[in-house]
Amino acid sequence: MLRFAPSPTGDMHIGNLRVALFNYIMSKKRDEPLLIRIEDTDKERNIVGKEDEILAILSLFKIEYQEHQLQSNHLRFHRAMALQLLHDKKAFNCFCTPETLEEKREASKANKIAYRYDGTCEHLPPEAVIDNPLPFTVRIKKPTGSIVVHDIIKGDSTFASDDIDSFILMRADKYPTYNFACAVDDMLSDVSLIIRGEDHLSNTPKQIAIQKALGYDRTIEYAHLPIILGAEGKKMSKRDDASSVKWLLEEGFLPEAITNYLILMGNKTPHEIFTLEEALKWFDLQTISKSPAYFDLDKLKFINREHLKGLDPKELSRYVGFADEEIGRLAKLFLEEVSTLKELREKIKPIFSPKNVPEEHKEGIELLRTLIQNAPHFDDYTSFKNHLLSHSGLKGKALFKPLRLLLSGSEHGPELSDLYNYLKNYLHEVIQ
Repeated sequence: MLRFAPSPTGDMHIGNLRVALFNYIMSKKRDEPLLIRIEDTDKERNIVGKEDEILAILSLFKIEYQEHQLQSNHLRFHRAMALQLLHDKKAFNCFCTPETLEEKREASKANKIAYRYDGTCEHLPPEAVIDNPLPFTVRIKKPTGSIVVHDIIKGDSTFASDDIDSFILMRADKYPTYNFACAVDDMLSDVSLIIRGEDHLSNTPKQIAIQKALGYDRTIEYAHLPIILGAEGKKMSKRDDASSVKWLLEEGFLPEAITNYLILMGNKTPHEIFTLEEALKWFDLQTISKSPAYFDLDKLKFINREHLKGLDPKELSRYVGFADEEIGRLAKLFLEEVSTLKELREKIKPIFSPKNVPEEHKEGIELLRTLIQNAPHFDDYTSFKNHLLSHSGLKGKALFKPLRLLLSGSEHGPELSDLYNYLKNYLHEVIQ
């Protein structure tokens, strides 16, 4: 089984979506189920409604899964496993107060050495533990040797026992820490491959240490995806609009184009433009670069335009508020100058809206409007144009400037002959 494990604490960002996509693809390639595990044990940071939003985004991006869990429903297992580690003397109760620990951290900082738990509570006699009324955490005993993480993308990374330390498994409120809950849940679900961002690489040896202490001997494969950098070469943060999947969708980027770009970033692919279904045939984690991936909004716009061009005209017309193949073909005329659905709607809307007419063209437009309202239907633009020429007395710019404004609501755009070809059946709606 593979798993995608988001937290319901904020909007889904492109790094999360990339992880979800890669897990979905690999679950398909390995013919293993995909689990969506909502990691909701951080009660204070959980946002109501975010779980449903996550699942809706996965559906929109055609990421299918076979199982859906809430991590909080496994609390009884987390507590049972913590008791087992205490019983096996692989973990211990720690009564150190947050204030005491902070003082020790500050002292380490002043001495310019990395802080490590000093083992104050590790060897307390039984009576000091049983009779102690103070709140306590549960800490794992520091591993005796180093731990090697074998990674499909990054190769091997070795972590010394001091790097892993005697970290906390259960907080004083009897809720598990991220690493403990994650390690236990991966065991319970028999996860075979974990794909996640490289910011989790330092968590991996801790989770391996937990599983070893619990006697879990199945090998789990790992693939830590390099971070995504923004235009200035800095890690993309929540403050970057383009890092939000919701923002990208609201700006008019197609799910198919976002998928295309997230798979393409930092990867060797046989084609630049492709669908998720096509990627399933050739995707390989080993072709992912070890270096950070750079997010380029202009590149995404180019990819989005290509996917818009490939849409069925009737489907494209729905995206811009219609359900007519001709309007879809009309919309495609503007794809040389726009890249997103939002921009495309801004081109189509003025065509079917009351026209904002400059004073200098008002007279010409009113004349043309009257002529068109009373004209017979012309199947071709040449006949339509000749009718206006012969009945209006207008020529050159005096005719074509107001005609363009009347048909498109803009002074610039596609050829009038192309516009007419797709608008001829809507003329009375267009010239309002």
